[in-house]
Amino acid sequence: MWGDIDDALALAMLHSLQDRGEARLLAVTSSTDDPSTATFIDALDNFYGHGDIPVGLVRKGVTAQQTVTRFPFFGSDRGYTQALSSAQKPDGAFVFPHTLTNGASAPDSVALLRKTLAAQRDGSVVIIQVGFSTNLARLLESKGDQFSPFDGMDLVKRKVRLLSVMAGAYADQQGRPVQKGEPEFNLILDIPSAQQLFDKWPTPLVASGFEIGASMRLKGSSVDRLYGYTRNHPVAAAYHYVDGIYRKKETPPGVLHDHATYDLTSVLYAIRPDDGYFNLSATGKISVEPDGSSRFVAQTGGAHRYLTMNDAQRARALEAMTLLASEPPGGHQSP
Repeated sequence: MWGDIDDALALAMLHSLQDRGEARLLAVTSSTDDPSTATFIDALDNFYGHGDIPVGLVRKGVTAQQTVTRFPFFGSDRGYTQALSSAQKPDGAFVFPHTLTNGASAPDSVALLRKTLAAQRDGSVVIIQVGFSTNLARLLESKGDQFSPFDGMDLVKRKVRLLSVMAGAYADQQGRPVQKGEPEFNLILDIPSAQQLFDKWPTPLVASGFEIGASMRLKGSSVDRLYGYTRNHPVAAAYHYVDGIYRKKETPPGVLHDHATYDLTSVLYAIRPDDGYFNLSATGKISVEPDGSSRFVAQTGGAHRYLTMNDAQRARALEAMTLLASEPPGGHQSP
């Protein structure tokens, strides 16, 4: 949550799924070390009527400046999270209201993860990771505390039944498995944490590779219509804000760019794993290479799998993600 808006679209999906009674969003943690990310998450939560959801912030993690240095196409370390969470109306009120006015005051991500997990029934939690692995790698390293006597590994073993993660690349553009994927954004900026996560995570893990989200793109031409039920929509505003970064030569003038659905795919699988939107690879082991690429090795009884899909599934999944990400708050009630 900072530069690429599939994070915001994915969180919008989760709020819609909660309104539909399909999920209960327990907490959201940011893996970009920028206070505005926590503030914008809180603004999204408030927009969707779920302002009581706690928000955590990573400390000493990947910063916006590090992201821009590694990926200069972002152009500036001022992401949409900073621009939109600070936007004000002429009377001084926030355009996108939020109760967490200072993101730097948000609790530490790992502390929030531990507190949240400790309060849940054993085997009841699904974690969705759509950013860097910093928070979950540190969770595994954490020790017992006031929330739970169990260390991070044991706490995850007890409480979590699935990790759905957007990271890596496992097939080419034709869907054919590759032995070693290309370096991928969510891995390359904190490689040690990604290596630790995939090496040590103790529950079943399903990865959505770069190739899945890249093959399905939300239509920019439909954004203003889908989100036009209210004047100031934080997701639509974010889409407009980053449009200049993601436009391609073939994008028609006056039309928003089509945006990849990377993070949305991990949400869709996590909440609707049995609805046939995706297929799964054989079981195996995913490892992260020193260059930020991923490697999958099939193993009988392995805990890791990755998503695959055919053209019919691609059409169904894209339609579902488009509608869920744009569904008005409260199950069709305009804010």
